[in-house]
Order: sequence, then structure tokens, then C-alpha cells
Amino acid sequence: MPRTATVSRTTKETDIRLSLDLDGTGRAEIATGVGFFDHMLTLLAGHALVDLTVACTGDTHVDGHHTVEDVGRALGCALSECLGDRRGIRRYGHCVLPMDESLVTAAVDLGGRTACVFAVDFPVPTIGAFDAQLVEVFWDSVAATAGANIHAVLHHGRNGHHIAEAVFKSLARALRMAVEADPRQPGIPSTKGRITST
Repeated sequence: MPRTATVSRTTKETDIRLSLDLDGTGRAEIATGVGFFDHMLTLLAGHALVDLTVACTGDTHVDGHHTVEDVGRALGCALSECLGDRRGIRRYGHCVLPMDESLVTAAVDLGGRTACVFAVDFPVPTIGAFDAQLVEVFWDSVAATAGANIHAVLHHGRNGHHIAEAVFKSLARALRMAVEADPRQPGIPSTKGRITST
């Protein structure tokens, strides 16, 4: 079955249309109005090998917070829809990724429960015009709606741009591993017999 989803999400703060294909080639068509965020989402698609289309109109005249948070929520919803009952997937993924002087370890569990542990400190408050805190906001939002545990740990790094790239690339590659088909486990990847958030 195709593992695709399209999510529309409209509030007074953002209007989002997002499409996701888990078995894509890394194609990205991203337009959020937040340039650095567009760059990160393009990296996410490329390293997860998913096809991702995001069109978002948000209240960026306030700041980028609502756009980043709501796109994260939409992506998590799409991921959950693509996975269905999560039958046949590896469920867990991990990656240790260097980005120049930065090194990040990422781990993902698509087991239905929600947690985001973000042990990443940025040496600067902003990356260009982008609020560095929004990197954590995005992944926390993805975890909340995807039913995922998402962990990121920065071992070292001095450049804010490099650190953010290492986070997005490592989590993308962890997700790529977690959503892959497991040829040895065609059923539900849980000893409980089902994956649920309750």
C-alpha cells in the first residue's frame, strides 16, 4: 500500500497544506515564509528519503514560532497517517552524524508514545533571523502528533547553523531507518501486539 498522506491545517495563525510520501526519493517543495526553516525541511526530506511538500502561510510578521510549530504538528500527523497501525516497520532508528565541527546523536521510536528529549544547546540565540529555540519547538511538535519518542544529543559544536543541520540530518536519517520495512517482522513491532498512545 502507498504510504502517503496529505494534511490541511488552518488556524488564525497559520494555513498549511502538507503532503508526505515515506517511500519517496528525497524530493522537497517547501514554502513556509521562513527561509532557514525551508532549508532545514529540504535537508529533512533529502536525508530521510521522503517526498515532502509544504505550503504554509503564517503570521511571520509576529515571528516564526507559529509557522514552525504548526508545520511540525502537521508533519507528525502526516507521518502517523502514513504508518497506519505501524505494521512491518523497524520502529526504531538512530544516527550519529558529524556536521563539520558539530556532532549529534539522534534516536527515534515510533512506538505510539510521545516524548521529545532535546539535549542541544545553541551558542547563539539566532541563526541569521531564525530563533534557534524553534529547532526544539519543531521536533517537539512532530513527536506530539506522530506518537514518537524523539531524542537529540549534541556532543560538541560551535556554529549554530552547523548544529541545526546536524540535528535535522541525524533525525531525518533516524526516521528513515525507523519507517523502513523489517523483512523479519511483518507484524506489529511490539510484544504487546499493538501500538497505541494509551
